[in-house]
Parts: sequence; C-alpha cells; structure tokens
Amino acid sequence: MVRRDGAEGPDGLAPRSRAPKTRPGTIAPAVRERIIALRRELQAAGAEAGPVTIAWHLEQEGHPAPSTATIRRILHAAGLINPAPQKRPRSSYIRFQADLPNECWQADITHWFLQAGIRVEILDFLDDHARYLLELRPVTAFTGPMVVTVMTELITRYVPPYSTLTDNGLVFTTRLARFKGARGGFEKLLAAHRITQKNGRPGHPQTQGKIERFHQTLKRWLKARPLPDTIEDLQTLLTEFQTWYNTARPYRSLGRRTPEQAYTAHPKATPTSTADTTEWRSRTDTVDKNGKVTLRYAGKLRHLGIGRSHVGTPVLLLIHDRDITVSSMNTGQIIAEFTIDPDKNYQPKKA
Repeated sequence: MVRRDGAEGPDGLAPRSRAPKTRPGTIAPAVRERIIALRRELQAAGAEAGPVTIAWHLEQEGHPAPSTATIRRILHAAGLINPAPQKRPRSSYIRFQADLPNECWQADITHWFLQAGIRVEILDFLDDHARYLLELRPVTAFTGPMVVTVMTELITRYVPPYSTLTDNGLVFTTRLARFKGARGGFEKLLAAHRITQKNGRPGHPQTQGKIERFHQTLKRWLKARPLPDTIEDLQTLLTEFQTWYNTARPYRSLGRRTPEQAYTAHPKATPTSTADTTEWRSRTDTVDKNGKVTLRYAGKLRHLGIGRSHVGTPVLLLIHDRDITVSSMNTGQIIAEFTIDPDKNYQPKKA
C-alpha cells in the first residue's frame, strides 16, 4: 500500500479487482455459440438435446467439450432450459440393465398416424443391455403370427437371445387369456429356441421402462416431421430413425457410447435353459355337424377332422405339444389321433 501511495498518490489506495488475470478454464465464444446452436438444431430435429448429447456432438466435430454441468449453465444462461422441479432426481430411480448384449430383448407395440388420420401400429424390439434398436416395423394391426414372423427374422439375423421381456398382450402371451392352457405362437417359438420368457406385472409398465422411454424418443422424433402418406412412407421414416438412434445418439449410462458401439463391444448371451418346454394340456369339445372339432395351436384356430360318424359326440382332447389324442367322453374309447402341422389349418387324423 505504501508503494502504491508513493507511486500513484491517493488513487493508488482505492480497492482493486481481485479477479485472476488469466482464466484458462473460460469457454471460448465459438464453443459457447456452438453449444447453443446444437441445442436448437437437435430440438428442431426432434432429437435428444441434453448436455450429454451436446458434449458428444462437440467431440465428434473436434471441439473441446466442457463438462456437462458447464453446458447446462450455458443453456440456462441462454434461456434454453425450462426448469422442471416436479421431476424426480435420477438418483431416486432403481436401474436394471442386462450384463451382456442379447441377454434380454424388450418388445412392445406402440402407434402412430398417417396423413389421412389412419392409426398404425409399430412393433419394436430393443436390446436391454445396449439399447440397440433391433427392429421397427409398422402395420395396420399386428396379429400373433405377424409377431412370430418378425421374431423369427431377428433370431436368424442376431441369433437367439437368452430372454425376452414384454407386457401381457395376447400377441406375446396367453397367460392372462380367458381360456387357459394353450400357448400362443410367440410362446411356442421361444420354447423351441429355449429362450426364457419374462412378462411384466399387469398395470406396471415400469417393468418395461426402457422400451416405454424409447417410445418417447421415437414419437418426439416423428413429431418433428410431416405425417407420412402410406405405411411404406412410415417404414422409410422408421428406417432412418433406426440408423440415427443406433449410431448417432450417445447414452450417459453407456459411457457416452452409441447403442451400436455398446452392442458390438461384448460377446452375446445365448439361451441356456434345459427345462422341459413341451406343452401338456387338455380340453373338451363336441364334434360339430361337419365331423370336426377346433383347437387353438400356436395362436391359430385349427380344425381337426374326426369324422361324420361321430357328429354330436362329446370328446376329450389330450394335447402333448403337437400330438393330439381324442377320446369319446361317453365310452372313453380313442376315436382319433393327430400330429399338428403348423402350416395348415385343417388337420386330418392319422390313418
């Protein structure tokens, strides 16, 4: 102070700024502007635009990415974040994640609309470990056999997973159906490949939380684009989305890797079940006027030809997977035997 007083007089005693002369951690104006621009571009495209995603894009462009906390402060200062105090903190969630790719595939059906207002269903399959989007397919309405076809294609393309996780829709399971016993086509396909089937608790969509959260991302992306005219146009959009989702969208929980990077980083889990997966059940019926009874097998109604000589006879059907034994409930006599051909609706009895 004495030196300052001698050199500058009374003015040298005035308080001076204590700010550091250099700020090595200051964000360059160009990077700050790019962060704001990325936020707006990603939101306009219907994509995720949080700090983690913005940091990933900065790195891909060759910019030094600041911490996510710094990016959040920049976005707040620019008025680009709407406070949401009602949201639960991330630390309050209990997270579950498969240890390996193909350890669990989640599947569900959501919907979207065409330009004419027609409602279309979308079937999606998502790998639980990597969030890798395995399939997106739209049709007017999905049936059990359609879901079986898609699952068969995925098994061929990626090899069978260790398990699946779905809700209790009839295209996935018959366990809550009105009439118990018969397995659906999806269940039979999983049993044939020794794939463990898991279903969420009714009325508890949090069990399938990853795919439910995925639907938010999908629909936000679709809302940023005009409604398609046809299902084929929608499929084109979904294919574009699938590529973007798998290759250009990093995840915080995956160490800022994309789903494709996470899916290909580890060996794949495979079925290990050795339990007996054959089906045992029984049902009663009455031979109709055409000499037939009906049986639901693999999600389809099959017609079993008993013979006109047994019209009106009450019968008991004993089902052991594909083998069916039919006996008269009046006499206990076996009157017909069948081996179901899954490719046919009408089943002639064995000679």
